[in-house]
Amino acid sequence: MARVPALLLVTAALAGCTVGPDYHPKSAADLGVPDGYSVPAQQTAEDLTRWWSNFDDPVLGALVEDARRTNTDVAQAIARLRQARESLVQSRASLLPTLSGSAGYQRNENLRGGGRSFTLPDGTVVDTGGGGTNSFSAGLSASYQLGLFGEVRRTVEATRAQYEASGFDYATTLLTVESEVATNYVLARAYQAQLANARASLAIQDDNLEIAGFRVQAGLVSSVDVEQARSQRAQTAATVPQIEQQYAAAVARLGVLTGQAPGALRTALAAAKPIPRGPAMVGVGIPADALRRRPDVRAAERSLASATAQIGVAKAQLYPALAISGNINTNATGIGSLGDAITGSLFAGLTQAIFNGGRLRSQVRSNEAAADAALAAYRGTVLTALEDIENAIVSLDAARQRETQYRIAYDAANASAILARSQYRSGLTDFTTLNQQEAALLSAQNGLTQARSDQATALVALYNALGGGWDPNVVPQAPERAPQTPVSETR
Repeated sequence: MARVPALLLVTAALAGCTVGPDYHPKSAADLGVPDGYSVPAQQTAEDLTRWWSNFDDPVLGALVEDARRTNTDVAQAIARLRQARESLVQSRASLLPTLSGSAGYQRNENLRGGGRSFTLPDGTVVDTGGGGTNSFSAGLSASYQLGLFGEVRRTVEATRAQYEASGFDYATTLLTVESEVATNYVLARAYQAQLANARASLAIQDDNLEIAGFRVQAGLVSSVDVEQARSQRAQTAATVPQIEQQYAAAVARLGVLTGQAPGALRTALAAAKPIPRGPAMVGVGIPADALRRRPDVRAAERSLASATAQIGVAKAQLYPALAISGNINTNATGIGSLGDAITGSLFAGLTQAIFNGGRLRSQVRSNEAAADAALAAYRGTVLTALEDIENAIVSLDAARQRETQYRIAYDAANASAILARSQYRSGLTDFTTLNQQEAALLSAQNGLTQARSDQATALVALYNALGGGWDPNVVPQAPERAPQTPVSETR
């Protein structure tokens, strides 16, 4: 028994050896991140945790908050995060010994034969049956797989990184849902504005058709004016069903995104409201900020850390593995005597791979290749994030410029249409000129509406590209149990 402490000291010393590369996070320079963006951007970073509040639209804010709680994709992401948490719990359990206990009771009876006879002092012979016997047993066994070269610790390290990556994947899903809700809300309001434009134009065209009819009856113009007016009105009216279909699709999508039936929000969104407008300036920050704020980038980084740890797991298979097991047992004919005789044993087994056809070394090379792929994926995710940000900045600027020009075009087209309408009533111009001006006015109205919609959509895309919509200072953790309604980041 004196050798046991020495054995434990040796194994503890060996267990301190951990093979495989240690993971070190990459710097922005290692990933090829530039110091600044190639497009004009405000380098002051701002808090984007609740970016939808910048639109100052209570309906939009309520829809985004509902989607965060009730969206089915978010609920699936939370379930996957819970699974990853349980994998980490199971992996950590390998660091501890496994204990198991046993207990037994046995009763033996002679069913035939086995009796005995004995003579009493008075000479009487008495026959007795064989009777029965009781047997009780109890035992305790333990086993422990020592990771002499860090295979268990590397496995825990890899699993922990995978769990954190799942948390960032959940955050990525959350951001995607928030962005999609805001985009469809903007589209719904834009379609409402286009419907208002078309119906206002139809009212004017009805007046033009009536005026043309009066002028034909008076013999001032031919019936060509009436036919042109009818044609123009019919073409405008034909756009209404298409816009209504697009509006219905956007509202249905909002219902599904908030975990409801497609038609659940039709009444709530029926009242037309303006397209939401966000702030004039957005604090974009510097490219290195994307490494912290974008959850997909952080998930890719954690995947690289996990792949690096797996190299150590594979390398440890090349070295000896030590397992220790022991047990304590006792047997007795009565419960009270279970402690009279106790036996125990201790076994330590050391295994070493001698020949496996190069399989183990091939596994090491395979994991090294997987780590290289994870690094390339990480760098690719970073570069894609920077691309998304720059594209969103350019799109937002272009939409603002288009809105400025369309506002000028609308003012000019509106003035021209009013003048042409007045001149036609007075007989100073023909209906073709009026028709062209009315068509130009409707086109300018819809162009201005589309530019405002594009501006709001580009702003939503920029917030999403910057990683807004979650708290980047908190690593998302899985809830202890399935929530009735999915929750946001919790510790």
